[in-house]
Amino acid sequence: MKSHIKRLAIPKSWPIKKNGITFITKPCPGPHPVKMGLPLKLVIRDMLGIAKSSKEVKNILHNNEILVDGVRRKDLKFPVGIMDVIEIKKSDEHFRVVLEKEKIRLIPIDKKEASLKPCKIMGKSLVKGKTQLNLYDGKNMLIGKGSYSVGDTVVITLPKQEIKEHIKLEKGCSIYLIGGKHVGDTGKIHDIIFNKVTYKGKSGEIIETLKKYVFVIGKDKAAVSLAKKK
Repeated sequence: MKSHIKRLAIPKSWPIKKNGITFITKPCPGPHPVKMGLPLKLVIRDMLGIAKSSKEVKNILHNNEILVDGVRRKDLKFPVGIMDVIEIKKSDEHFRVVLEKEKIRLIPIDKKEASLKPCKIMGKSLVKGKTQLNLYDGKNMLIGKGSYSVGDTVVITLPKQEIKEHIKLEKGCSIYLIGGKHVGDTGKIHDIIFNKVTYKGKSGEIIETLKKYVFVIGKDKAAVSLAKKK
């Protein structure tokens, strides 16, 4: 696999200017696809602005200064994507990765919220008599009893990765769109019909989208912050 991608060919979701050097670092295979995740190097250098060169990024990672979902990461190509939690140990700052106007963004969050991460259930399977949940960020979790369904969300604790809350995909729940023309939008589910969902937007209008674009984030309100606090 090529380790770089032409800057002009970078995904639309990457918040990187297309003018500049010809090639840019490509994320390695991991928890997020290229379209919805970008390499840790770009997060540190271009989004957080705490490094100016690849050498500085490597030094920061070598010194164990960056954690992703509570785990120290040293690979500058490690893919970072939606709902991931970034922690800068030196400054004790925490950020969550979100989508805003079709772009991947970082929003500051407090330490308490940094211990939580919503994960959408993408699939289920049976492993040695137990149910295994296949989550949006590539994680697999073995669980005991529980009526978990594809499309639901589990809020897990970081870094232990224990389920704190189970949020069902149903009428009235709060959602966040991770695809389609309304990507980054939030609202409350109005109805679910087969593979389509209608939801009530911020202005009160009823909007239709595909179920696969829906990320459940809360029962009455979002379990975590999805925008910068004013």
